[in-house]
Amino acid sequence: MDWKSAARQLAGSAAIRPESRWFEPVATTPRHTFVPRWWARETGIDDRPVWARRDGAADPEAWVRNAYGDTTLVTRIGTLHADHADTAATVPRSRERRSTSSSTLPSLILTMYREAWIQDSSRLLVTCGSGYGTALACARVGEERVTSVDVDAYLVESARARLAEAGHQPRVEVCDLTGDLPDGEYDRIISTVALPSVPVSWLRALAPGGRLVTAIANTGLVIVADRTAEGGAVGRVASMAAGFMSVRHGEDYDDTVPEDLPLWQTAQHAEGDVTTSRFPLTYVPDTWDVRSTLELLVPGIDHRQQQGPGGSRTLYMLHADGSWARATAPDRRTSPTVHQGGPRRLWDELDRVRTWLAIDGDLPVRGADVTITPEGVTTLARRGWSATIG
Repeated sequence: MDWKSAARQLAGSAAIRPESRWFEPVATTPRHTFVPRWWARETGIDDRPVWARRDGAADPEAWVRNAYGDTTLVTRIGTLHADHADTAATVPRSRERRSTSSSTLPSLILTMYREAWIQDSSRLLVTCGSGYGTALACARVGEERVTSVDVDAYLVESARARLAEAGHQPRVEVCDLTGDLPDGEYDRIISTVALPSVPVSWLRALAPGGRLVTAIANTGLVIVADRTAEGGAVGRVASMAAGFMSVRHGEDYDDTVPEDLPLWQTAQHAEGDVTTSRFPLTYVPDTWDVRSTLELLVPGIDHRQQQGPGGSRTLYMLHADGSWARATAPDRRTSPTVHQGGPRRLWDELDRVRTWLAIDGDLPVRGADVTITPEGVTTLARRGWSATIG
């Protein structure tokens, strides 16, 4: 297997200049070692979407092609890791069987590391997953300066072994990222899983002037903040958008939404209040700033969509408080008919955000200032607008 030339090509395709300090770590790290098996998106025999298990050793050519492509490789669906599945296993792609671990696309890992402004002497706390990002960090600053954590004992065990195979022996521990962290004072904490807010334990574990970089769950926001002398942190929303898996605290996510949720049936069939939206259909999860702003205003909306005949489409919004919305349009140009019910009008909230965008040309989450109190309360603010999480 000629993985070394493939790794050097990956280093170039990940937009790294040869003189960059990250070029050699990518060019010399055997990513295939960390992802010997993975789940690929496919269409099943009944034309339904499935996850299909792939084994690198069974097809070395495909292994190199996938491992050294600048793409995310999903390694765990629900509680089933690809390492433990049958050779020809498939898993239905559904809301109940979400991806729970992966090897993040290399360029995004590097973007997070660059935002962290890692120095040669930086002591790092990073998230583990497959271990590939940890290997890059070891190659950059040395294994003795790297601590890697994951909530999943098998991921920690396998990553530790694969890191050793690649020539690295950093500290790798089982740890809930939102709880107590391994003892130590860190100059950088970088998370490639998304969190609902910044844990207080991070602020305590950061050295004075240390930097944290993390994505915020259910948004496209990445926040970069430096610890202050008072024990909080200040920073900004990064210019790039990123989508990461949300942090989990056990074998699977606690908030998995079943397909047959009673509110889902209501949203599909109830009349509710009927209006016509001024904007065409927008599927919120496909956006960045609209999705992020709406999540800050009304956290926890479940978005779904259905394709209809002749190019028609229906979008749904569901909320745990009993609010729901259904919007249908025959094509992309026609304003949709909207049905809404429950204590809040979710589609009206979406249209409020889109009106804001149409008038101002952007939304204030883009480039917002970030302030984090020592208690972990995070405030985003820009141009007179503010939102608080945590």
